[in-house]
This record gives sequence, C-alpha cells and structure tokens, in this order.
Amino acid sequence: MAFEPPQRLVRALGESAPDGDDWVERLPEIAGQAVALRELTVERVQVPGGRSSLVLLVRRADGTPAVLKLAPARARPESERAALAHWAGRGAVQLLEPFVAEGVLLLERLHPDVSVRSLPEAKALLEAAGALRRLWVEPPGDHVFETVAERTGRQAAVMRGASAEVAGLVSAALDARESLLAAPPEERLLHGTFRQSKVLSGVRSPWLAVGPDPVVGECAFDLARLVRDRVEDLIASPSGAATTRRRIKRLAESLEVDQERLRGWTLFRAVESGVRALRVGRPKDAELLLEFAGWL
Repeated sequence: MAFEPPQRLVRALGESAPDGDDWVERLPEIAGQAVALRELTVERVQVPGGRSSLVLLVRRADGTPAVLKLAPARARPESERAALAHWAGRGAVQLLEPFVAEGVLLLERLHPDVSVRSLPEAKALLEAAGALRRLWVEPPGDHVFETVAERTGRQAAVMRGASAEVAGLVSAALDARESLLAAPPEERLLHGTFRQSKVLSGVRSPWLAVGPDPVVGECAFDLARLVRDRVEDLIASPSGAATTRRRIKRLAESLEVDQERLRGWTLFRAVESGVRALRVGRPKDAELLLEFAGWL
C-alpha cells in the first residue's frame, strides 16, 4: 500500500519545516518500515488527519484494531509517549507497545471520526471539560516535560516581532503572561493542545483524549484553548463576546480554576495563535483569532 500523507499534514508541516527537513518526503518509507516491523495490516490513512502526524488505522497480527501514529521530532512525539505512559489510559488513549523507534507510536483504536465536537455545543463543552479534568495529575518527579513558562517564553519571543497593526493586542497578551507567571498556582501535567476535536469516543470509556503536546504548569493554561473552540461560530454570532464571557465563567467554575487567570491565558493563547497564523500566511484564521482576542 502506498502511504500518501494528507494534504492538510503536508501544508501544516511545510509552515514550520526547518531548512533541509525531508521528513514528509521520507514518510512513505518510514510508514512502510513501521508497518512491516510490527506485522500490521493497514486499513486506511486517517483523513484529513492532524497537522503534525500521519495516522494509520491498522490491525495487529492477532486482528486487534490499533492506530499507528508517525510524527517528526519537531512535533515532540517522545514527549507525547511519556505523557501517555504516565496517564496509563486514565482519561487518554493507551499506548500498546513500549518504545521501539523514535516518532512511532502504536495506540489503542478509538472511534476516529467521532469527537465531542459532534455533540451540541453545551454538551460538547461539558464532556470535554470532564475529560480534561482526568488528565490533570501530578507530573512524574523526574519529568523532562517543557514547562508553561518555557513554552510561552519561546512564543513570546516570536510575538514581539509581530507587525504594528497587532501591537496593542500583543502587548496586552505579553503583559498578561508576565502577570500570570509571577505567582503561578500548583503545577500539573497538562494536555497542552486540548480542544473538542482531541476528545474521541472510545470503547472502554465514553470519551478519551488524544494527541497531547504535554506541558507542566497551571490548569488554566490547558483550559484556555477550550474557551475558543468553534471560534468561527462565536465570531459569526452577534452575541459572541457575551457568549465567550459566559463560557469563561462556566468553565472556570466547573473545573475550579480562577476565572481571571483563565481569561488571561485565553488572551495570550489566542493572540499567539493569531500572530502565528499571520506569519505563515493564513490571514482568515488570524482575523478570527485576533477579533476573538479583542473581546478579552
């Protein structure tokens, strides 16, 4: 079987690829070797798939359904492996094998086409928040996960070079980050890139999280990405700003997170994503994100 990466993956990795990186070009070979080594039968490539990895729906030699995930080093797959191993299936997809090769993860099969995003908005937020709560555990004592301070520090350095037209929002976002990091609450292991589409229907549990980019820090940072889910619907609604404020209040109360800290991290993460979208040539995405940030 030929392993053609989805165009969504090709475009997304192309936005961040360093000079000389040929991972996408080598992907058919990488996938073929990974499948052969494990004696897997490939059913199909998951399309449209993610923005940082190739996902293959496979069956193991004994017929058990599974997922083979392949990701380049810059997507931090080994960090994902470590987090999934620490969660051990509590609230998240399970690893099915120990380390074999870098950037190759064999995972339990969930229902790949059924996420909480398929539910009505209020129900989706409730289920997603419940799934997220289960992931917030103490990190391993010897962990090497990136911290929120480290990750947002890298992001802040890039944001400072943004164009003058977004300077006001960038300044507000950077000020919010400094204030939030000055007195952080208790740290937990976080999903890092959590949103409704990252919660899939499972067999052993109704909803399980997938695709973490784990980080250690305060829970409000993790929850902030969920606040702007379905941002296109929020922007299209005449009551979008009021709905956003209610969403922040409801999520903060349901997960016992400080409301102002959640608002601050939501602002920072929305502006960072908007600035990044501008930088890589996605002006429509940037417009939505920066308008949303302006409400905060």
